[in-house]
Amino acid sequence: MNPILEPALLAQLSSGDANAFAAFYDAYARPIFRFVYYRTHHRETAEDLTSATFLKALQHIRTFNPDRGSVGAWIYRIARNTVTDHYRTRRASVDIADVWDLADSQDVARDADVSLQLERIREHMASLTSEQREMVLLRLWDQLSYREIAEITGKSEAACKMSFSRAIAALRGKLGPAAFVALLVPFI
Repeated sequence: MNPILEPALLAQLSSGDANAFAAFYDAYARPIFRFVYYRTHHRETAEDLTSATFLKALQHIRTFNPDRGSVGAWIYRIARNTVTDHYRTRRASVDIADVWDLADSQDVARDADVSLQLERIREHMASLTSEQREMVLLRLWDQLSYREIAEITGKSEAACKMSFSRAIAALRGKLGPAAFVALLVPFI
């Protein structure tokens, strides 16, 4: 997240300044796309959901409450809810809290450049709880701090650290050192 951008940007965003929204978009578009992509495993879907996230942010910018967290955490919560809504409308009978498991094989196959890596990663990530998977994605792949993760998930920093620690310990136990490092490197 970009804390330098936030104080001045917030007032401008709230007033509907188009240039401020463009700066906001430039600062957060790539991280939000990655956040969504790691949850959908499909480039076009991630692009659509990223666009929907920023549209929702623009429509609800006046509802942002700085007492509830940073602008960055706010946009990540919108993205998280947008992904959840995507799966809720797509497969109503599946537990949406477990979105890591929801990418269907047809979507993965369309992204042939990463399909082999995704299969390997999915195998190991499937052994984690949905909360642990989310912590790994937010901490390692999205490179967020524990404070930011706590703001996004609504959990305490201590709970986020504990969940992440348990996830890493579980992954380390199943993989050798080289495979463990390869698993943690983002692939886009």
